[in-house]
Amino acid sequence: MYIFQPELFVLREIDMPALQVNAPNQCSVGPPRNQAHYKIFVPEYTQELLLQLLNCTLGGIPILCPLQVTVGYSTKPQSFPYTIKCTGSSSCRVFLNAPPWNRWIVVMVELSLKINANVSFEIVYSLPVCKPGAIGPRQIFTILNSLNTTDNASLATGNQASSSNAPTSSPDESSNSCLHKYTMIRADLDVVSVRFQSVSSSFIPVVASLPSMMLFNLNSEMDSGGMLIVNVQLNTTTLKNRNATVMACLSAGSPVLTLNTSLNCTTAFFQGFSFVMNSSVWEGTRNIPYPETDNWYLSMQLVCPENDSVCQGLTARVLVSAALNPCLNDCGSYGECRLLRRNGYMFAACVCKAGWTGWSCTDDTNALSVGHQIMATLLLTLSNLMFVPTIAVALSHLFFVEAAVYVYTMFFSTFYHACDQPGVAVMCIMDYDTLQYCDFFGSVVAIWVTILCMARLKTIPKYVLFLLGTLFIAMSMQLNRSGIWNMMGPCLFAFIVLVIAWTYRGVRRRHCYPPSWRRWVFFLIPGISLALIAISIYVFAETQTNYFYTHSMWHILVAGSVAFLLPPREKKKKSWRWRDMVNCRYKICKDDREELYVVT
Repeated sequence: MYIFQPELFVLREIDMPALQVNAPNQCSVGPPRNQAHYKIFVPEYTQELLLQLLNCTLGGIPILCPLQVTVGYSTKPQSFPYTIKCTGSSSCRVFLNAPPWNRWIVVMVELSLKINANVSFEIVYSLPVCKPGAIGPRQIFTILNSLNTTDNASLATGNQASSSNAPTSSPDESSNSCLHKYTMIRADLDVVSVRFQSVSSSFIPVVASLPSMMLFNLNSEMDSGGMLIVNVQLNTTTLKNRNATVMACLSAGSPVLTLNTSLNCTTAFFQGFSFVMNSSVWEGTRNIPYPETDNWYLSMQLVCPENDSVCQGLTARVLVSAALNPCLNDCGSYGECRLLRRNGYMFAACVCKAGWTGWSCTDDTNALSVGHQIMATLLLTLSNLMFVPTIAVALSHLFFVEAAVYVYTMFFSTFYHACDQPGVAVMCIMDYDTLQYCDFFGSVVAIWVTILCMARLKTIPKYVLFLLGTLFIAMSMQLNRSGIWNMMGPCLFAFIVLVIAWTYRGVRRRHCYPPSWRRWVFFLIPGISLALIAISIYVFAETQTNYFYTHSMWHILVAGSVAFLLPPREKKKKSWRWRDMVNCRYKICKDDREELYVVT
């Protein structure tokens, strides 16, 4: 047997030089590290990054560059680095389309060949930066007015309106503009629940000249724990029956500024999600579980056939709705959306039941049939009827408080499991959380009173411990009802009280307690055996697949063990008979003071 202890050491790179744009830097790399690190800041609205390694020399002699360049996005684990080997060429070029905006990227240069000497080179990069196209108030009014035009207008009027609908910029701006930006407002509704809404209108104008871009701010740490849902709907009437296509790309870090029918929504370090809309397919939805904590961009552009000037002047209307939800479709009918915390990270997830799987519990590959669900519900509920003999035994032994606790446990365990089942076989008489609390609380209290009853304490200490233990269990269940010590704590304490009481009686009587071998053989040993089997099934055998069978066996075995473990009725107490409760006969009463017998 081998045990491996993994360890992770993170060493921070200090004094990493920052490269300046369009400023060549003379650098060298060689033993003992054989690598060098640099960082580059990418500002907003950067279209591309061009990195070059030039003039490689070894001892002042020009050589073919024996180097390897790796450019990565160090803060995002899902991003993929870009690596290129410069071996066999005198220079090296790294071209990145749509690098992440407002981020530092890391450049690592290392020797690709075993050379025990310093290799000198020049490193330089350039960043073509554009600016968003400006849309003036008159143009906004024109766009919104055109979006409300009816289809009854003439073709000539429609073409003229379509030509004026496109967001245009001045000649000075059009040469530097690379996109039209539309502001989205973020509204935080709840934990891992965010809605995005456009400032001007829900319909975003999309033209062929420049892409239309929207920003979804998901920079909060909680945003990565939900489901990002983006839906786009094209108003096909705005295409004027033209053979045009609206392309859209959703990406993190930076937008895709060059959209075409190749469906390539890849940025420098991120594979985006594409949408294709036309007159036949007018809607698209993307569900992204646990999105990266970053700025997400949706870029859209109208793609027209070649030499179609009429299509070039159209303005398509696209309805964009984006939201961050805890779970997709609230996990459907066979799941429950829960807010979980693991290793300090909070996230939402669907907990599926009855064999259903998937992000929203919609995959029925291994799902249980309706008949199987009904059978499972009947097993989990009817197995609690095993408490009926236990209640009868408790009443026959005059343990009324214990019997009341067993009735409480049987009732809430039955209806909790009836409400806990998914699908059609479900019945909830009250709130699910209340039923769960009462079931867990009643189970622990039943174990608590049973063990204390076996200790055969005097009346006052017994019921004081009953009450104090019940209050403590209620408090612990409110703190964490699924904690292991909520059940183990009271059980261990009650077991210690039982051992002390039995040991005291055994020492005092100088005889094993309980003294009767029949009590051990026919009651205690069977009861303890049933309890141990039940605990073994609950701890070792119960899984999500066989939960219906194993947990039903747990109900039966625990209830049966309690019936065996309850002590016999005390000899001082009279039997519980109807005649003794309603007695109208003559009886002889003893007067201790006069020692006379009188007839009443």
